[in-house]
Amino acid sequence: MLFGFVGLGQMGKPMALNLARQHKVLAFDARPVLLPEDAPLSLVLAESLEELASCDCVFLSLPSADILRKVLLAEDGLGTLLKSGATIVDTSTVEYNATLELADALNASGYRFIDAPVSGMQSRAEDGTLTMMCGGEAGDIKDLLPVFETMASNVLHMGPVGSGQLTKLINQLLFDINMAALAEILPISAKLGLNSEKIASVVNSGTGRSYASEFFVPHILNGNFSNGYPMRDAYKDLVSGAELSARHLVPTPVLAAATATYQRALLEGHGDKDKGAMVLVFEDLLKTRFRAQGGGNDV
Repeated sequence: MLFGFVGLGQMGKPMALNLARQHKVLAFDARPVLLPEDAPLSLVLAESLEELASCDCVFLSLPSADILRKVLLAEDGLGTLLKSGATIVDTSTVEYNATLELADALNASGYRFIDAPVSGMQSRAEDGTLTMMCGGEAGDIKDLLPVFETMASNVLHMGPVGSGQLTKLINQLLFDINMAALAEILPISAKLGLNSEKIASVVNSGTGRSYASEFFVPHILNGNFSNGYPMRDAYKDLVSGAELSARHLVPTPVLAAATATYQRALLEGHGDKDKGAMVLVFEDLLKTRFRAQGGGNDV
């Protein structure tokens, strides 16, 4: 099989590299891409989407539903270029309703579609140890399981198309809530004179720990907020959460509070920083900093 990969960003590039270690891959990104020196020779950079027309299966890792629609459904998009029966696997994180719309349009054109968002951040994308949550036909996912396992160590079939995105959303909302809680509480310890490094040690070895604390707290101590996905781009998860809450009449008071912190961080100009920068909202409010000694500048 010949594979295509569209979107060579923070997550897409390491995923494409891992896929190419076992398969031939034609990869495309609208922006210039620099591959590492040890990139497998089976990964070939295409200059246009048209070069992917012969692919049997194309993976996508793109930042928004609007870009996905353009890549897939535009007049010169993959939805007109690929041969009938080709499989399209979307590993992006986008809105549930957008996924259903794309699936309907692509199925009507004779393509198979799987939504397969991933979780694990860049380090696990590089290691090939992501969690992949798949929505689609069981047979299609079974056929591609060995391919998925080049990029992910935990591959789960969650149900019909859209189920992967719903699962990813549940995970992301919990992640956001955890980070909002850390942002609110950690600065209190600094305001009251406790040693931030020792507090961090207690949190990450005690019952207060979470993946959010393990990943972000060491970076917060160093005043470094450039280690994860920018908040501006990730905000779509909270929009999706609010939409599901409203549509299904589900009260989400904790999520609403976390969203308010997130929104405040965006309004204060921190959208280009990672989610750990939510802590800046409460640090500024309390006029303190949760930092290690010599913890550096807030970047």
